[in-house]
Amino acid sequence: MRKKIIILNGPNLNMLGKREPQIYGTQTLSDIENMCLKKAEKLNLAIDFRQSNSECELIEWIQKANENFAAIIINPAAFTHSSIAIRDALAGANLPIIEVHLSNIYQREEFRHHSFISPIASGIICGLGTNGYLLALEAIAEQL
Repeated sequence: MRKKIIILNGPNLNMLGKREPQIYGTQTLSDIENMCLKKAEKLNLAIDFRQSNSECELIEWIQKANENFAAIIINPAAFTHSSIAIRDALAGANLPIIEVHLSNIYQREEFRHHSFISPIASGIICGLGTNGYLLALEAIAEQL
């Protein structure tokens, strides 16, 4: 039986491919989902890929994650730097967590250098574009 992984994406990631392609690239979130589905198949994992601009919705998904999932991969986007509530929900999930960012947050504005998620994550992947999601799936497969 395949282990299920939830992949969560935060605010504005629904605009990938249109929003600041010089930073985030030209692939859409749907493109990333399709890449992840193919990679998960090869790793004998099942994924549930979601995106929300709502902090509340992300928290609710995280709070229910341990009922159906073995791990969480999350690109919290701007909530990385501002949401203690998402951090607390992730800490309470008692699941392995990989934090992913398309851009290298440490090469960007100073306010992006701090992550509330990193201290509780099993691993952090940033600056490798869409490949970061695939690497996160590999890391989760090894952890499980």
